[in-house]
Amino acid sequence: MEKEQKVIYYSDELNDEFSGDNIVTKRIDGEYRYTRNRVLDKICHIFFYRIIAIPLAFLYMKIHFRHKIVNRKVLKQMRGKRCYIYGNHTHFLADALIPTMVSFPKKISVIVHPNNVSMPVLGRITPYLGALPLPDEKQACKHFVEAIGQIMKKNGWIMIYPEAHIWPFYTDIRPFKDTSFRYPVQYQTPVFSLTNTYQKRRFSKNPRIVTYIDGPFYPDRTKVSKEQKLQLRNQVYESMKERAKQNNVELVRYIKVEKKKEEKDD
Repeated sequence: MEKEQKVIYYSDELNDEFSGDNIVTKRIDGEYRYTRNRVLDKICHIFFYRIIAIPLAFLYMKIHFRHKIVNRKVLKQMRGKRCYIYGNHTHFLADALIPTMVSFPKKISVIVHPNNVSMPVLGRITPYLGALPLPDEKQACKHFVEAIGQIMKKNGWIMIYPEAHIWPFYTDIRPFKDTSFRYPVQYQTPVFSLTNTYQKRRFSKNPRIVTYIDGPFYPDRTKVSKEQKLQLRNQVYESMKERAKQNNVELVRYIKVEKKKEEKDD
C-alpha cells in the first residue's frame, strides 16, 4: 500500500520553504566561529562525526530508506583533491546524512541555512559535523569565505544545496541561481551533481532513496568568471534533471498557484 498523497501549493520555486521546522533562527554575525581548530574542537569532531554521526547515518538510511548510491565510483578520482558537490534539497534529515555517506571515509563540509545551527541541542553539534551556516553580516561573511579557503587549501570537499529551500519528497529539480557556483570558479575546482530520487519498494510504504552521482564538470578557463558560473550551473542542473526522471513515487504533489494581485502590487 502507498501512503496517502499530500498536496502542497506553491507560488515561488526560488523562495518558498516547506520544511515546517519552526526554528527561531540564530543570527550569524562576526562572533560566529567558522573554524574550529582547538584541541577540544578536534576531539568533539572525532566523537560526533566519526563515532556518532557516521554509524547512525548508515543505519537510519539503510533501515528506513534502503538507501543506495549509484555511480559513487566517479568520486574515487578526487581522493587527495578538492571538489564541490551540488544536490537537490528534498528531505530535512536525509539531506544532512547523505553527504557523509557519499564522501565516506573522507570528511565533507556542508553549506547550510542558519537554522541548522540554531536548534537548542543539535545546533551546537552540527558545526562539528561540518555545517557552515550562511553569514548574515559583513564580518561573518569574511570569516565564512576564510573558512572555505582553508577547506580548499586542505583539499577538502564541500556540499551545497543550490535550491536553498527544502521541498519534502519533491520529484523534480527546481530552478536555481548560479550564485553558489562562484566557489568552484574561484578555486578552479571540479564539480559533481548529487540527485536524490524516490523509488517504489515492494513491501513498504516508505520509498527507497536512490542517490545518483555525476561528473566531474570543470570550469571552462577560456571564459570569463560570469560565464564559467553559468556553464557549471547549467551542467549540474541538466544532469540533475535527467536523473530526476528515475523518480517513480510521488508522496507529495506540488501544485503551482498564482500570487494574488495585491501581493504582486506590493
